[in-house]
Amino acid sequence: MGGPFFFSTVSSLLLALALFSGCVTTTGASAKLTPREEAVVFLQRGEGARALPLLVELQKKAPADLALARLVAEAHVKGGTADAFLATLAPQDTALSHYQQGLVRFARASDASAPAIANFKRAAALAPAEPEFRYRLGVALLESEQYEPARIELEAAVKEAGDHPNWFLPLAKVRYRTGDNPGAVEAIRAVVTQGATSADVKVARALMDQIADPFSALPRSARAQLEQAIQWLEVGDVPQQAIVQLEELLRDHPDEAVIHALLGLAWARLDDAGRGVEALKRAIELAPADGKNHFYLAQIYETRQRTRNAEEHYQLALDRNPVLDEAWLKLGDSALNRQDYVTAKKDFEIAVRLVPESAPARGKLALVYQLDGNWPAADKELKVVLDKDPENVEFMLRLGVLHTERFTRSKSNSEKDQASTEATVWLNKVLEAQPENAIASRALARLKIR
Repeated sequence: MGGPFFFSTVSSLLLALALFSGCVTTTGASAKLTPREEAVVFLQRGEGARALPLLVELQKKAPADLALARLVAEAHVKGGTADAFLATLAPQDTALSHYQQGLVRFARASDASAPAIANFKRAAALAPAEPEFRYRLGVALLESEQYEPARIELEAAVKEAGDHPNWFLPLAKVRYRTGDNPGAVEAIRAVVTQGATSADVKVARALMDQIADPFSALPRSARAQLEQAIQWLEVGDVPQQAIVQLEELLRDHPDEAVIHALLGLAWARLDDAGRGVEALKRAIELAPADGKNHFYLAQIYETRQRTRNAEEHYQLALDRNPVLDEAWLKLGDSALNRQDYVTAKKDFEIAVRLVPESAPARGKLALVYQLDGNWPAADKELKVVLDKDPENVEFMLRLGVLHTERFTRSKSNSEKDQASTEATVWLNKVLEAQPENAIASRALARLKIR
């Protein structure tokens, strides 16, 4: 019950640091790890007993380090020594002792409710200025479905330390559970915009789907007809038939926003923007908190070259539903067209965070980095795509052009040589796949000019 909230964040980050810095290799031969990195690797493998001695020595040097305290608790849980650890901690009436007891108990289903909550309450009482203890207490209360007390603790923790994106996830959940949907959306926005992990984003998306479920108020009697209309529209691509079905539904359910929204999409599919806009505006009137209706309306405006209207509604969509990655991409494009690279970078970064596997999002972010002269960052984004799609000629070409531009802008011979080598590799790969590629040929010619 408690594992993901309590142990995963620090372990994952440290392991990622070790892996991406080249400290851990797939061949078994590894560079020297720090004791902390080595301990995290052991924990990721479930080898708590091997991690524990390293962590205990580290904790002696930094007894107030709460991240280490969490790792030690995790090591005891995974190493099978949790009961002995609890017995050692029990006589110590300190905030840290109760904190670690709470962590261990929360990781065990039998103790995750009242026993863990009691420990976290005592830790928070002994160190009221430490938001970490109130956060853990809030999460334990939330998992025990004590929503109002959980909200008090989580609100207080985030108020004192709002720079933890993952802390906003349980806050969003408890706000939703206590009927504060706007507050939940605000917390989800913080998760999305402040650098959350992919796992955090996945949870945020699932919660947002619950909050923004357009079918929640629809009577069951109408759902079969609505599903049929969706089939006509999305699968059969017969918007005329979908319109007939939807208009029939509207006679019995004239105030159902989702029906008006689908009708708007069907009219737009038939290139009748006027009726599409009218239907979507009615959907927005009926369900003002649903961001997707603003998104659909923005799309229609965009097809009609009404750029300002489109941008306005993309922003309104995100105000109500911050996990709409396509809306972030659209706003990033608008900022890019204005040459507002700071805003474009932010918008594209969020889009990448929401859909890490999206080649278009990473490509746009790479372009912003390239325009800013940040060659390593642009190179990294393009190579992420190629790691997953090694035959992507477009991104090979973009890498070749990137390093060609870097070559032309470099001042030192060593930097020019490095850029030329990198560009040549990628441009030759492009020409192997597309011998007539004029852009690659011209870029190679530029590399010969000193």
